[in-house]
Amino acid sequence: MAERKEEDFLDDIAEAEAEEFAQSLDDLEDEAVEIDELRAERDQMKDRWMRALADAENVRKRGERTRREAEQYGGSKLARDMLPVFDNMKRAVESITEEQKEASAALIEGIELTMRELLNTFSKHGIEIVSPEVGDKFDPKMHEAMFEAPLPGTKTGEIIQVSAEGFMLHDRLLRPAKVGVSSNPN
Repeated sequence: MAERKEEDFLDDIAEAEAEEFAQSLDDLEDEAVEIDELRAERDQMKDRWMRALADAENVRKRGERTRREAEQYGGSKLARDMLPVFDNMKRAVESITEEQKEASAALIEGIELTMRELLNTFSKHGIEIVSPEVGDKFDPKMHEAMFEAPLPGTKTGEIIQVSAEGFMLHDRLLRPAKVGVSSNPN
């Protein structure tokens, strides 16, 4: 009977150890599942973080581009409003006769200096004159055709008259040059 008790005792110990071992395996399995879930959550968070980082970089680049455009082209409305001032001053300088130059030299010099200063200010702010010449090819991206006329000795699409100069603000057309274009049939 003592042997039986000892055998039962050993069976009880083995059974307890087996249950404890099974419980440890279940715990390890639960921990492995939890680790897998944590890894999946980590990967998801890393993906979200990378996307947020990329979005932030895109916003930074877009903001920088917007700032540069505002810096370069923000004054385009004022520049456009100044173009008639240039046109009027140019017409005034071109209409001065030799007699007027002799009679009012100081006044005319002042007008010419003001005209040069206006052109220097335009240049400083990225405004350049588009000045086509008679005989140049008409470019609809840079010129505005005010009229078409057949003119002997010219080819179709040639500029035959320049009514007003055009202007570029950096790489954008501020105002097209106003021109007359030949419409000679070929």
